[in-house]
Amino acid sequence: MTVHEELSHALRELESAMRAADMWRMETPEPAAFNSVQPFCIDTMSLPQWLRFVFIARLETLVEQQGPMPAKSEVAPAVEAYLTQEGARTSDRILVGKAIERVDSLVTEN
Repeated sequence: MTVHEELSHALRELESAMRAADMWRMETPEPAAFNSVQPFCIDTMSLPQWLRFVFIARLETLVEQQGPMPAKSEVAPAVEAYLTQEGARTSDRILVGKAIERVDSLVTEN
């Protein structure tokens, strides 16, 4: 299995984890929200919005184009902090956390 195939599979797992944690169904951000220069578009989107509409979307495009991997991905700590702050159930934090750690690992190690 190629790294792009592994990443595609990991992104599907992340989507499934977000759905199970009720973090998937949301409104698409306004077009201007994507112009943010802040990390995770924190000033214009919620973290789940950023994960769905920016992070996952960009990585899916990378997979489709068989593009080079970014130098690193360190999203898991931000997701863990967000879920803790929001009072997410432990099971949801673990499920989403493990999925995002897998994506981080695939990107950073390749």
